[in-house]
Amino acid sequence: MQQAQQTKVNTKDLVETALLIALVYIATRFINIRLPIAASGGLVHLGNTMLFIAAIVFGPKKGAAAGAFGMGLFDLLSEWAMWAPFTFVVRGIMGYIIGKIAWSNGREGNNMLVNIAGILVSGVWMIAGYYATEGILYGNWVSPVMSIPGNITQIVVGLVIGVPVAKALKKCIR
Repeated sequence: MQQAQQTKVNTKDLVETALLIALVYIATRFINIRLPIAASGGLVHLGNTMLFIAAIVFGPKKGAAAGAFGMGLFDLLSEWAMWAPFTFVVRGIMGYIIGKIAWSNGREGNNMLVNIAGILVSGVWMIAGYYATEGILYGNWVSPVMSIPGNITQIVVGLVIGVPVAKALKKCIR
C-alpha cells in the first residue's frame, strides 16, 4: 500500500511567504498616488512591483500568496474594504500567473523576456478582473473603462521597476 505524499512546509517557506505578503502590503499602503476621481478614483502604487518581484524570484505559490494576502489586507484596512474579496482573487491569480510563466520549463524566473510575458498576461487578467469587479460592485459596465489607464500605469511601472530588481535579486538569493 502506497503512502500518501504530504507537502512539507518548512519554516523558511513560511517566513519567506510572510515577508513577501508584508512587502506587498507595505508597497501598496505607503508608496502610492491617489488618482483623481475623474481619472479612476483608485491608486497607482508599488504593490505591483513587489508582487512581480515575489512571483518571479520565488515562484507561483509565493507570488499568489503575496498578491492575494498583501493587497487583500490593504483593501481590508482601508476605505476599499468591499473590494477585498475581489482583490484577493484577482491578485492571487495574478501572482500565480506571473510565477507560473516565469518558472515554466525550468526557467525559475531567469529569463527576462519570459518574465515580461508573464507580467503582460497577468496584466490582462488584472484589467479584466477589476473591470468585472467594478461592474459588479457599482452596477455600471461603462464607468469601469475609466479605471483601465490607471491599471495599465500600475502594470507598466511595476514591470519597469520589478523586472530589473527581480533579476538582481535572483543573483543574490538563489
